Amino acid sequence: MKSSLAPGIRLITTFSRDAWYRSFILFLTFLFYTAYHLSRKPISIVKGQLHRNCSNVIRPADLNITDNDTWCDWAPFGQENYQTLFGVLDNSFLVAYAIGMFISGIFGERLPLRYYLSFGMLMSGLFTCLFGLGFYLNIHSLGYYAFIQVMNGLMQTTGWPAVVACVGNWFGKGKRGFIMGVWNSHTSVGNILGSLIAGAFVSSAWGMSFIVPGLIIASTGILCFFFLVEKPEDVNCMPPQHHTEQENSETEPLLRTASHTDRTSNGNGNGNGNGAISAEPVEVVAAEHTEAISFCGALSIPGVVEFSLCLLFAKLVSYTFLYWLPLYISNVAHFDAKEAGDMSTLFDAGGIVGGITAGLVSDYTGGRATTCCVMLLTAAPMLFLYNHIGQRSLGTTIGMLLLCGGLVNGPYALITTAVSADLGTHESLRGNSRALSTVTAIIDGTGSVGAALGPLLAGVISPTGWNNVFYMLITSDLLACVFLSRLVYKEAQGWCGRAPRTRGFKEI
Repeated sequence: MKSSLAPGIRLITTFSRDAWYRSFILFLTFLFYTAYHLSRKPISIVKGQLHRNCSNVIRPADLNITDNDTWCDWAPFGQENYQTLFGVLDNSFLVAYAIGMFISGIFGERLPLRYYLSFGMLMSGLFTCLFGLGFYLNIHSLGYYAFIQVMNGLMQTTGWPAVVACVGNWFGKGKRGFIMGVWNSHTSVGNILGSLIAGAFVSSAWGMSFIVPGLIIASTGILCFFFLVEKPEDVNCMPPQHHTEQENSETEPLLRTASHTDRTSNGNGNGNGNGAISAEPVEVVAAEHTEAISFCGALSIPGVVEFSLCLLFAKLVSYTFLYWLPLYISNVAHFDAKEAGDMSTLFDAGGIVGGITAGLVSDYTGGRATTCCVMLLTAAPMLFLYNHIGQRSLGTTIGMLLLCGGLVNGPYALITTAVSADLGTHESLRGNSRALSTVTAIIDGTGSVGAALGPLLAGVISPTGWNNVFYMLITSDLLACVFLSRLVYKEAQGWCGRAPRTRGFKEI
């Protein structure tokens, strides 16, 4: 009778109810953070429209022009210091984001994730739309746009710690680098979609470049309110603590995270004689470790400081490209705003491949830090080459953007996902996904400081020439490697047999 079932139905029935719920949550969190990044991208696309080369723009016959050079610009960005003004907008968002990120992890631990994420996405949508309304309301105040960016930056901090905590509730600790690399492609997917959506409206009515993404993230906030399930227990699914010890050992990269008592109660010595995990010890562990970890306690976890500082410089490079690459392409390759925005998506497409590759390589080698360091070291000369030969032909531009995107975003993706999960397996956390929210917020918050510095420095340095901007980016990549040097040395010792080799990290 069962053999008469359609092949598709047979495939569906091979997955358990728990597996369907976990897949659904993974899809939802992917969608949510895609929307977050989608709503961040328009500002970089619109920059080329707010300040244009007016000599290349057809002038309306009935327009009374007082300045032939800036008549088509959007005040106040028609001034000579427009790059500095753009830097003010970028940093209004990024500084608020960096500050708010350290606080957001605390709220993410203590508030229901469904409400917290829904509120964050609705408010992010509101402020994104308000920026676009400046076009229709004919607002030319820098203070207005800077204030909107500050508020949006604060609201956007609700995303990452809450999403990671939710995934931690469902999937537990230490997921493999490959899975996390694929899941983390939401960052690049969001950037690509944000570029394409903003580019579709930027030449005709740039306000819609913000309003449409704003409505999209607000809609996902409503979706979150109605469908997000924070914990498996809420729908009678098995919590991740019930997985076998063998599965946990495969994904235990940082430390031996269980005490002798825990290993006894969760291994073959549980008293039932068959190696199964009894429910009672699991319930005790879960009950004992639901409190939040302190800020200093999270900092004391081996590797948190090193990877946080590395991420600071890696994210500096990534976010400089996020906010300035379309303008760079427009200025150097002389594309219009839409073409430059479309071309910049190649950088994010390369980032998807880079994140997955970094996860695969680090899984195979057992060296998260070494994988990041090698990619960062390779990225430095590639950035130099892109600046000097990247615009010689269309094929060269495409190839260099894809390559640089993979090398720049690969370490960034690995640190914010698999590395954060590895660090969250410290014995002071022991599967506490709520505390993992604080660890993630510290790592990403430190990285966000770099994300704020990068566009600011680019705005200050770019008037002296784009070469100097790229020298700054190359230097940042090299500094990121310096902070990983001790961890790379420890991993190398493990490979040489001088230290016990484990998947991911060892106690340092």
